[in-house]
Amino acid sequence: MSVERPGPEPDDAPALDDGGGVRPGDTPPDAGQTSGLSHPQPMPGRTVPILAFIVVGLLVLAVAAFFVARVFALFD
Repeated sequence: MSVERPGPEPDDAPALDDGGGVRPGDTPPDAGQTSGLSHPQPMPGRTVPILAFIVVGLLVLAVAAFFVARVFALFD
């Protein structure tokens, strides 16, 4: 099984300098010259994280209350 190189051999490529670099203007830019988003992104809602925080807090309190009730039941 042979592996082929994806591009031309460096010695055969046109417009290469002696060090292997290219002169400015010989290659197109890597990506477009624009940056940023095309439109503003919507802000995420805060309702779900707040409700999740409250539910987890209530579960922690319920578990703590259960263990406190078990401890007092052992001393009766």
